[in-house]
Amino acid sequence: MMNGIFTALLTPFNADYSINEKSLEKLIKYNLDSGVHGFYIGGSTGESMLMSKEERKRIFALVKNCSGGTVPLIAHVGAISTDDALDMAREAKKLGYDAVSAVAPFYYSFPLEAIIKYYTDIAHEADLPVYIYNFPAGNGFGLTPDVAEKIFSLDTHFAGIKHTSNDLFAIRQFKNRIRDITVFNGYDEICLAGLSMGADGAIGSTYNFMGKKFVRLYNAFCSGDLELAEKLQAEACRIIEVMCRFGVFQCEKEILTLMGIDMGPCRRPFLPLDDSGKREMKNLLDLI
Repeated sequence: MMNGIFTALLTPFNADYSINEKSLEKLIKYNLDSGVHGFYIGGSTGESMLMSKEERKRIFALVKNCSGGTVPLIAHVGAISTDDALDMAREAKKLGYDAVSAVAPFYYSFPLEAIIKYYTDIAHEADLPVYIYNFPAGNGFGLTPDVAEKIFSLDTHFAGIKHTSNDLFAIRQFKNRIRDITVFNGYDEICLAGLSMGADGAIGSTYNFMGKKFVRLYNAFCSGDLELAEKLQAEACRIIEVMCRFGVFQCEKEILTLMGIDMGPCRRPFLPLDDSGKREMKNLLDLI
């Protein structure tokens, strides 16, 4: 069982879009010092769908080495190809990861039976706890409580769901209908709302630079201090609202660069942050 605040790690790049390994090490240390409870590696925030399979596996190895086994690690191995997902799952297993996760295969509008087979193949091959990445806005497949209940009945490796959706009622349904399931809230701006509906923790991208704030929010919620939790959520939402105007990932990288961790650009076709966005990110630093 995992819980708490897990950072969905960004991937720092050099100017030529190669992986900036030194900055990745600094980012991991910064987050560990912030008190986050774990890392989610190679997901949407990490720009994994813009990276090769070998680059994604390299990231797995770097994070495992830099984190030193101090916190749980979840490797996102989702891919359009089952074979690619299985290859990355085997690598995560070999490296000693605690769990794997996968978004549903996309683009071809696969039937439900194919998606279920994809997940059971990953569970069998990885031989690790599996967290289904439910991201209907990103890949067009929405994991309903009925489908989740069916999938979780097929293999004991299924451990939880990363629920990146505004459907908060589904969190309660997952928890009520599936024994011993762990559910992570996915959207940072509704972290507190997700916790209130039964989420065991949260996985988010703004935790890369706001880890301390969200750890305090999580601890406040767990201790019953809802006034503090609401205050911290409101502070985070003020920052996220500005970021959404310019591009969340670009803004996150700019903020961290201003904080001394050179994150470089996002990979194309993401557009670079314009001068107006850079000024706004500089103005946000005092709020973090």
